[in-house]
Amino acid sequence: MPPSGAIRYTPRMADSESVIPDVVEAAAALFDQGFTCGQAVLVPFAERRGIDREHALRLACAFGGGIAGTGSTCGAVSGALLAIGAAHGRTKVEDEPARARTYDAARVFLDRFRSEHGSVVCRELLGVDIGTAEGREAAVKAGLFRSRCPLLVRGAARIVAALV
Repeated sequence: MPPSGAIRYTPRMADSESVIPDVVEAAAALFDQGFTCGQAVLVPFAERRGIDREHALRLACAFGGGIAGTGSTCGAVSGALLAIGAAHGRTKVEDEPARARTYDAARVFLDRFRSEHGSVVCRELLGVDIGTAEGREAAVKAGLFRSRCPLLVRGAARIVAALV
């Protein structure tokens, strides 16, 4: 629940409908090039917010593989949350409405992603724990990084595009 008196976030679907295919394809292309899921989701949005590609790539690098390959929070989810912060985050301590908007948008994103994919946790989404050598090997053998992860990157980019 938002804090008492918080501004309720309303997605700007009409503003972003024409952007959605572009950012989804850009995210998919970045992932296909070998960037992490977090990098792939953040970069298309960061560039639209004046954050250059190099800095966005650096910012999101550690989030791949469920945060540094640990299988924790999905990197695509982390990249999307960074994009929400870039769009709505507060830059002054006293800007509580910006924090409320950011938290509300993040909650909307998390709820939609969970609804569509069943979880926001990498090991649950993949069905193996890539934080272990055995789990990572199983994911590679099953082709999950080429089959499941691109769907998660596309899904995260599509959902967040409607929120930023």
